[in-house]
Amino acid sequence: MKVLELKFRNADDKIVTLSLDAPVEPVDPALINTVMDTIVTENAFISSGGDLVKKESARIVERQVTDITLG
Repeated sequence: MKVLELKFRNADDKIVTLSLDAPVEPVDPALINTVMDTIVTENAFISSGGDLVKKESARIVERQVTDITLG
């Protein structure tokens, strides 16, 4: 399963991560940048450490799960 992680700095200078399941690929870096700017500008989310004040990074994380059969 893939997840798009948007990372921001909050008012306490801590990292806050917003995770979105099943991102559209290929990703559009310009669109992600615009969306992150909008989140900060519109104060769309707040965290326990205050408002999101700065973009930090964005990344796609892929997680692979393999079940193990137990005897």
